Amino acid sequence: KSQSVKEESSLQNRFAANESGMPDPRHEVKYFISLPAYYQLRSVLSPVLHRDRHANARGEYFIRSLYFDDAYDSAYYQKISGIEIRNKYRIRIYNCSDELIFLERKHKHGDLISKDSVRITRRLCDQLIEGRCDGLHASNSPLLQDMFREMRTRALRPRVLVDYTREAYTHPAEDIRITFDKDLHSGLFSHDLFNAKVNGVPPLLHGKMILEVKYNRYLPEYIRSLLSTVPSQLSAISKYTLC
Repeated sequence: KSQSVKEESSLQNRFAANESGMPDPRHEVKYFISLPAYYQLRSVLSPVLHRDRHANARGEYFIRSLYFDDAYDSAYYQKISGIEIRNKYRIRIYNCSDELIFLERKHKHGDLISKDSVRITRRLCDQLIEGRCDGLHASNSPLLQDMFREMRTRALRPRVLVDYTREAYTHPAEDIRITFDKDLHSGLFSHDLFNAKVNGVPPLLHGKMILEVKYNRYLPEYIRSLLSTVPSQLSAISKYTLC
């Protein structure tokens, strides 16, 4: 229990630091990889990178996001139209628990990303899922104030649940973060965020997963060399769009 509390506190601090303003943009590159490529790449990354400290004994953790979009599904159509600059709003939880709930906005500009985040209560989470923005305009959080504006002027509402299991590795050089996102599932028409028994539908073929590489200014050559040891398909992947 003590270890769990430490992990939750660490996770909270990691995201809460963004409340004061949008962090500096980072590079984000995504690939489709196969199961054999995953096993091979994991074997070469493990000796030189650190396991994510929030992972369980298997080195994984479960992520569920409820994505929001406006009345015209602008986030969806901007993505498939190749619009370079766009935002997405989502509520994110871990392991289907309501102990840590975050409202996040991801800003995308080409292959650069930035994200701001605020921890919210279960009560506020339920309110947003119901499509109510009561009182958000009076919040001290700029993100919640923006959420109020988007819900009032663009009818921002929940659209789809996105589930996957993440295996993550980190390195302090350029704040490198490499993740394998496995078992991607779409919750389709369910907005039941905390229901662990939602019957999801996989949008990818069996054994196919998503490799994400995030870093600040540049990717060190030896990391790049390790990543090039396996076949991969570079793609502008959006889990929201897939699901």
